[in-house]
Amino acid sequence: MIFHIRLFFIIAVLFALPIVTHAQTPQPKAVETKGLDVPATGKAKSPNVADKNSQREQQAGGESTVMTTQQGIPVGNHQNSLKLGTEGPTLLEDFQLREKIFHFDHERIPERVVHARGSGAHGYYENYKSLADITKADIFQRAGEKTPAFVRFSTVAGSAGSPDLARDVRGFAVKLYTQQGNWDIVGNNIPVFFIQDAIKFPDLIHAAKPEPDSGFPQAQTAHDNFWDFVSLTPESMHMIMWAMSDRTIPRSLRFMEGFGVHTFRLVNTEGKSTFVKFHWKPKQGLQSVTWSEAVKINGADPDYHRRDLWTSIKAGNYPEWELGLQLFDEKFAEKFGFDILDATKLIPEELVPIRIVGRLVLNRTVDNFFAETEQVAFCTQNIVPGVDFTNDPLLQGRNFSYLDTQLKRLGSPNFTNIPINAPRCPIHNFQQDGHMAITNPKGRVNYEPNSWGGGPSESPAKGFQSHPAHEEGSKQRTRSEKFADHYSQARQFFISQTPVEQEHISSALVFELSKVQRVDIRASIVSHLMNIDGSLAKTVAAGLRLLEMPSPAKALKATRMDIEPSPALSIIKNGPKNFAGRTVGILITDGVDVQKLNQLVDAIKVEKASVKLIAPQVGGVKGNDGKLITADEKIGGGPSVLYDAVALLPSEDGAVLIAADPAARDFIADALAHRKFIAYGEFAKELLEKVNPNSTNRPQLILLDQSNSAQIFIAKCRSLRNWTD
Repeated sequence: MIFHIRLFFIIAVLFALPIVTHAQTPQPKAVETKGLDVPATGKAKSPNVADKNSQREQQAGGESTVMTTQQGIPVGNHQNSLKLGTEGPTLLEDFQLREKIFHFDHERIPERVVHARGSGAHGYYENYKSLADITKADIFQRAGEKTPAFVRFSTVAGSAGSPDLARDVRGFAVKLYTQQGNWDIVGNNIPVFFIQDAIKFPDLIHAAKPEPDSGFPQAQTAHDNFWDFVSLTPESMHMIMWAMSDRTIPRSLRFMEGFGVHTFRLVNTEGKSTFVKFHWKPKQGLQSVTWSEAVKINGADPDYHRRDLWTSIKAGNYPEWELGLQLFDEKFAEKFGFDILDATKLIPEELVPIRIVGRLVLNRTVDNFFAETEQVAFCTQNIVPGVDFTNDPLLQGRNFSYLDTQLKRLGSPNFTNIPINAPRCPIHNFQQDGHMAITNPKGRVNYEPNSWGGGPSESPAKGFQSHPAHEEGSKQRTRSEKFADHYSQARQFFISQTPVEQEHISSALVFELSKVQRVDIRASIVSHLMNIDGSLAKTVAAGLRLLEMPSPAKALKATRMDIEPSPALSIIKNGPKNFAGRTVGILITDGVDVQKLNQLVDAIKVEKASVKLIAPQVGGVKGNDGKLITADEKIGGGPSVLYDAVALLPSEDGAVLIAADPAARDFIADALAHRKFIAYGEFAKELLEKVNPNSTNRPQLILLDQSNSAQIFIAKCRSLRNWTD
């Protein structure tokens, strides 16, 4: 009996039958609604008049596109879910609502464990001349040929939402869509790395990431775990010198170098192999910010690098890099003082000059950040005929790891079908099925060899052939003795820097180690610094107020003191030749001298630099001609740290007004402290003196009191900062 009653209820619910018993006979009740007449049965009548909300909705008409669901079904109402009346429950049959919420709930994919914060752009690689003598790679065979490219820049340690100017290594990954398939040069803006063997990579990243118990600090290595790992891993000391330098706080992604890091091989048609290291040299020159600027920029604009790359390309100011090759043979490799397979070492440009062979131009922003920048999948294993690997143990591990990473992130081995990852050349193979398969073999044949005479076959002449390097030896977990020198190149990097850059390195070390709670870890790092440069170690020890100077760390190999400085390792020594691509922030007020402003703006534009106008209010100011001048930023929203140089053009009354504004005083004080060049009008002199007495006597300041003053200012700006004062 109970079973029959339950069955009746189930059938009634499924078929929307009213349940009526002899004991209870419900009377129809009116349901109060707004705009709909709903009888007791619960079925709504269609309204005779248009929905009152329709006037607030965007509706397709004329040439407008009709919205559809993912299944292509036209959408009649996109503002409201399907309900029982206007205030009744939402109905389960609303497939539009369910599809939309379902898709939203699955929009996120796992972010990258490293290099999560990234910015990308499209462009091309243009080959300068044939390199057939050293490689059979098709991309290098013809002068002037352009190959499509996509580049993704990134930070390493921080999450996808971390700020752009964290002190960190920058990823510099280039995907080249060649006629022989995709070639990925997956490098960084630093030519060396922290570790020599890939087996230590998880430990390195675990140590650098936020501490697992507290979940902080984010996007920084200034904590105990990282420096504890480094103190016990002396092979990291060369990279530490780079990481504590201004290389890890670049002014722009456009103003940094890129490196392939590892040693690769180029192979020509005769099978001859040449070792190669890849370099991307920015045609805009090198430039970084100071740590003080980085901290303030992260607060003012956490997307500083991403925005700069986007706006530069949109403005037609396309960033360019030249591809340089360091080429050497087995004979050089054998006599070189370090192992060419050691990723913690570089080959100085003075020993092996860089051969410039082409240029990389970024000329198009992405259409959709997720579809391109987020879904792009780089793999070090993606090489083309004419390029080959070496036995670098870090590279070998990366070749395994990257493919596994992409499967985890993108969910299917078919990630190569995603447009940003898809090769631009024809694809012919028998791989099939899997999640999200888009292309499968057509017809009967899906294997090789076959007797049906269908499908692709191998081509020894055109296909990839590994270089037949002779290898022998017993299986063992060990490293070459040539990997044992952990301090000599770290010293070379430090002594190659200018005094200003050396001071920045020591200050960075003091800052980072001051965040380390354990004194023994601080002292251990100083003991390693003793093997690099005694004065550096003493400066850092004094900055930490170590009570006792530690003994030098025990070294597997003594530091070489005969290595000469390498000027190519300095940013300041390799700055830009002009001010092109930079930005001048001009502070203006009501009554600004329009003629003087126009002269300055014209001089800046001739230099192919850009201008941002900063005013007390973003609505702008009225010039001395009574006309409104629109501003780009208000003073508090456009601090001087965002610009490469600044100019102060207040009117007499305006100078008095902004003198009382803390943001205006900070604008000037920061520009002075960061040694930027400052152009100023006659009414700004008193303002400058209030902020910093005798500041107008500094060589970084240029008074705009002559017809050629603007040109003089721009000429000084080409050196970016006044480091000499």
